[in-house]
Amino acid sequence: MSSIPDTLARLEQTIAQRKGADPSSSYVAKLHSRGLPIIARKLGEEAVEAVVAALAEDRDELVGEAADVMFHLLVLLSAKDVSLAEVMAELDRREGVSGLDEKASRPAE
Repeated sequence: MSSIPDTLARLEQTIAQRKGADPSSSYVAKLHSRGLPIIARKLGEEAVEAVVAALAEDRDELVGEAADVMFHLLVLLSAKDVSLAEVMAELDRREGVSGLDEKASRPAE
């Protein structure tokens, strides 16, 4: 079993490599060729499927849908040129801070 950061880093690299490939030979390239709205919508669809699996209490289905969510999130981050390192740095910044306190520190919406 590989470590979580290694797995995500390898996936980020694979997505970067396939981003500009022929869309007929790569799902990542196909998503990128279709544009940000399609990528974002696909992430949303996968998130809903993860919620449905969780509510259905289907553990195996939830594991699969969670993997789909993480994959599609990395594709979206790639499309916006946001690195996994930036996201991890933000998580590190929030570590040890109450979620309620962190949310309260954000500007009013």
